[in-house]
Amino acid sequence: MPCITELYNLFYTHKVKVIPKNIYNMLTPVALAHLIMGDGSVQRHGLIICTNSYTVQDVVRLINVLIVRYKLDSTIREKKLNNKKIEYLIYISQRSMPLLRTIVKPYMHSLMLYKLDGSSRYT
Repeated sequence: MPCITELYNLFYTHKVKVIPKNIYNMLTPVALAHLIMGDGSVQRHGLIICTNSYTVQDVVRLINVLIVRYKLDSTIREKKLNNKKIEYLIYISQRSMPLLRTIVKPYMHSLMLYKLDGSSRYT
C-alpha cells in the first residue's frame, strides 16, 4: 500500500529507525496516544517511552516536541547495556501526568489506560 510505504520511508532511512525532522507537525494527540500505547511503560513516578533504538539526536528531537508543543516535563534517560552500548529513553515526570492524561486519554484504548495512571488495566 502506497500510504504505508510513505510512512515507512519517513521513519526508516537505510533500514534504520529515525525520528523525522517534521515530527513536530506529525505528533498529534492521536499519534502521541499510539506511541504511549505501543512503547509507553508506566512507572511509579511518571511514564517512560521506550525509544531504545533511536539515536540521542532523534530522542532529543522527540523530547523537544513534548516540551514545546505539549508543555510536558520530559527528560532523557540513559540505559547502559552489558556490551557498554547506551540506549536512550524518554521520561515524562509525574507532575506532567495530569496534563498528559488530558491530551491522550480520549484516543487511548480502555485496556491501555493503566499506562497513564498505573491502575488496573481492566478498569
